[in-house]
Amino acid sequence: MKSVCPDLAVGPATEPRARVSPRADGEVGYVHSFQTGSAVDGPGLRFVLWTSGCLMRCLYCHNPDTWDLKHGRPLTLDAMMAEIAKYERVLKITGGGVTLSGGEPLVQAPFVMRLLRACKERGLHTVLDTNGYLGDRISDDGLNDVDLVLLDIKSFDAATHQHVTGMGVDAVLRFARRLSDAGKPAWIRFVLVPGLTDAPDNVDRLAGFVATLGNVERVEVLPFHQMGADKWSLLGRPYPLADTAPPDPALIARVESQFAAHGLPVR
Repeated sequence: MKSVCPDLAVGPATEPRARVSPRADGEVGYVHSFQTGSAVDGPGLRFVLWTSGCLMRCLYCHNPDTWDLKHGRPLTLDAMMAEIAKYERVLKITGGGVTLSGGEPLVQAPFVMRLLRACKERGLHTVLDTNGYLGDRISDDGLNDVDLVLLDIKSFDAATHQHVTGMGVDAVLRFARRLSDAGKPAWIRFVLVPGLTDAPDNVDRLAGFVATLGNVERVEVLPFHQMGADKWSLLGRPYPLADTAPPDPALIARVESQFAAHGLPVR
């Protein structure tokens, strides 16, 4: 994806791999890549950092190259903050900030928590984009440094969630409830895959659950796409949804209306 601002750019993590090694104290983290100028990963223009490592194996994942922690490049906390600092002024002017995504950022919770704290110390708005499965890994103090959570809930139905991700859904729902109890603003993201996550009962039960949360600012229904298929091929992995078409407008409208029927703001 290209930058939406001519003063900003897209770039890989560039610190030489041999100069650092992962540390349990969070001083070093594995970084897949970063992008500046995103307008879809939180409010304003965002500096988006993709960390490496994820326990889920979503059938439709468009970033399978982030699954393995060691596919990232180790960067020190200071080096990452020096990169973010280059864009600090523009991020603040646009009402934006820093979004931590992945992979799954909470695979590297110590690094992520230190990075969030460093961003807040610079007065930057922070977003955590997470699937919630490892929500127990972030402390309450760590959550205090998060301004907004983008929470991906793949499915409410337990069997469907297990099939889609390889993991159970209980931990995800528990984290969603924790965010609500803490009053932490959240955007709920739901990937709509025809024949996989689109069952009316699944959507309705998810919408009903989300409606019980008191912190949800919006629900985003994200239509499945095939843009990640080439990455699966490059990694030598068979892509299980190669024959699945994106949802048509009528299906998208039906699912959005199901969330809206529960009084939820849908974007």
